[in-house]
Amino acid sequence: MIQLVIDQRRRDLGGFEVGRVLPHHGGRMVGPFIFFDHMGPADFQAGFPRDVDVRPHPHIGLSTLSYLFEGEMTHRDSTGAMQVIRPGEVNWMTAGSGVTHSERFETLRANGGRMNGIQTWLALPLEAEETEPWFAHYDGEDLPTYDGGGMWARLIAGEAFGAKSPVEVSSPLFYVHWRLDAGATAQLESKYPERAAYVAQGVVEVDGQQLHEGQMAIFEPGATVPVIAVTPAIVLLLGGEPVGERFIEWNFVASSRQRIEDAKADWRAGRMKLPIFDEKEWIPLPGDPPPPASPMS
Repeated sequence: MIQLVIDQRRRDLGGFEVGRVLPHHGGRMVGPFIFFDHMGPADFQAGFPRDVDVRPHPHIGLSTLSYLFEGEMTHRDSTGAMQVIRPGEVNWMTAGSGVTHSERFETLRANGGRMNGIQTWLALPLEAEETEPWFAHYDGEDLPTYDGGGMWARLIAGEAFGAKSPVEVSSPLFYVHWRLDAGATAQLESKYPERAAYVAQGVVEVDGQQLHEGQMAIFEPGATVPVIAVTPAIVLLLGGEPVGERFIEWNFVASSRQRIEDAKADWRAGRMKLPIFDEKEWIPLPGDPPPPASPMS
């Protein structure tokens, strides 16, 4: 039933740690999900430095989906969007032919607090790789939920368990937030050929094997998967239909290596518009010299 278990790899992004799960060795994807980071959990004191923020950077060929359990951050992008995201809400940005964005922790910097959430990238299908970039925000109360039998669930995106999320997606997928009481059993349906479960908190048991916080299990297709909560647990379910092989380098995803080389050249040459209201600094292409000092620093 379990095909593979992936342990998150902790990475310091400059004062802020994330647990990276995808991509895995060999560029392993789960449906269209090509990148999966657990941001935190981390506690911040008021007044922490601005270099913890994620400065403006580019994307192509993907959608980003940000979802928080705790904390708050501000998204700005080159489509003109500026949006604060809070727990239970969804920020969905489709890069398509090219977009730039930043993520700032302005409220946390002012007040202190805890950051805990997930950011994932979803590779776009071939016909949508060069679409015009766009952004959408969804409130948590607009997303389908279920409560019963020791389980609370929210359908973040896609279709699953007879429900459909209002989040506009580009290919068949599902993304679900489960909150399980100790001893509760929940079922992951067999609808999609590629499926995974990530344990964000606690311990669960699947097919006689315990999965701990920071682990993702990828399942074989074709059978319903019972998940038993050994302790109170938070689990994210994800997957969908495969979109085909993708190349990934830095913040770029594409079906051809040449498209990534073109995007790197565009970013290096300054041909990609920076986010509205956040145009004074940016992250250079890896290996390039840093940008000039900003009065915002």
